Amino acid sequence: MNTNREQFGSKLGFILAAAGSAVGIGNLVGFPVNAAKNGGGAFLVIYALFVIAVCLPVMIAELSMGRSTKKGPVGAYSGLAGSDSRWKIAGIIGVLTPFMIGIFYTVISVWILGYLFMAATGELTYLADDGTFGSFVSSYYIFAAMIGVVALIYLILKMGVQEGIEKVSKILMPTLFFMLIGLVIFVLTLDNASAGIEFYVIPDFSKITASVINGALSQAFFSLSLGMGILLTYGSYLSRKTNIVSSAKMVALADTSVAFIAGLMVMPAIFSFNPEVDPSDLSDSSVGLIFILLPKIFLALQVSIGFIAASIVATLFFLLVFFAAITSLVSIIEVPVAYLIDEKKQSRKKALSNIGLYGGILTIIASMSLGMVGFLTEMVTYGSGVKSFFDVIIDIFYDTILPLNGLLVCLFVSYRWKKKSINKELSIGDDNFEGSFMQKYINFSLGTFIPVILLLIFLNTVADKFFAYSLFGF
Repeated sequence: MNTNREQFGSKLGFILAAAGSAVGIGNLVGFPVNAAKNGGGAFLVIYALFVIAVCLPVMIAELSMGRSTKKGPVGAYSGLAGSDSRWKIAGIIGVLTPFMIGIFYTVISVWILGYLFMAATGELTYLADDGTFGSFVSSYYIFAAMIGVVALIYLILKMGVQEGIEKVSKILMPTLFFMLIGLVIFVLTLDNASAGIEFYVIPDFSKITASVINGALSQAFFSLSLGMGILLTYGSYLSRKTNIVSSAKMVALADTSVAFIAGLMVMPAIFSFNPEVDPSDLSDSSVGLIFILLPKIFLALQVSIGFIAASIVATLFFLLVFFAAITSLVSIIEVPVAYLIDEKKQSRKKALSNIGLYGGILTIIASMSLGMVGFLTEMVTYGSGVKSFFDVIIDIFYDTILPLNGLLVCLFVSYRWKKKSINKELSIGDDNFEGSFMQKYINFSLGTFIPVILLLIFLNTVADKFFAYSLFGF
């Protein structure tokens, strides 16, 4: 055990950092869209059930592995598996996954920064134009914004766990929350906002289908940053005094609350802009909503509040999303950085430089695959059609690998590390854990139905993404 390892300075600091990791673009925009397309209030009920029944035990397992070993994914699997070196592969996948996810997340963060700058400089009319997004992502202006994003992430991570990640989370997360509340209050004053609220929060259980259930589980799993190695790495920075179970509950509650409140901002705005909107026509992509639809909504606000006020609202929104993107990106990049520090014995500065170099090259390539370079834009054909390098990263490392990583955590904790070991770890900092309902539920669920659910999600995702076929007929 590394007794000199950096630690979070407080339980609150960890909760805000972990919540910052979980609260990202998917929460602020993807969650409301998925709720709208999958039954509104019924989706919310199913989502909440999955967070409690499936995601929380997996989160607790990842945190336990990290704190027990004081290592990231590779060191945790290797240390706890003993002589069985095969599990090291799971750790390597757990580091490679966030590294590659960081590539496409950086690209999206660059777009957000660009739109934030244009909204703040009065270019709202330009942002609302149909051709703006396509021309912007394929222009070389994005590389200027990329320098800004990379520099910001580098500075935060260079300061370390307490002085960088924790301090920034303590500032950005409360700021993000209050900005979100302010925008919700404003949106709720718009005409026809009540129709959006009604659709969003009132359950219509007749809309529950196999597709809705699958969508709710996938959203819950992805929203909480499970399977990315983030929580395992953050767990390695936890004090032995920390109550892991209660901390995990607080992170899940914070993440779900922000996602729900974001829906109170997005859905009323959409219904106010277009009272006849059919939620099923909304884009499945968070990107499409952020960069194409919402700028039109903000521009339409000038009729009632004037152009300057509409531009201010748009600026606040993009600043909100940028904060969420940065807190997530910091946690994502910290995983491969921690790997180089732990396993390769590099200094934090050298680890950041190496990740910045190789990650930067891949980020540039991913950006150029969106219309700048032909063979990168039409790199390969599978599933539903032609895919760019950017698409391939998302399909493999975000949509497909995450449930596999979660499955490996469940199998490892239940059948290699064993129940006695995780129970002992969770009892540290929680004198009431032994014999509690949570102990029994975690032991039972991680070794039985949760792995089955994650395996089905993984197999169906592979079939859908790469062969355009659903195993369940939806």
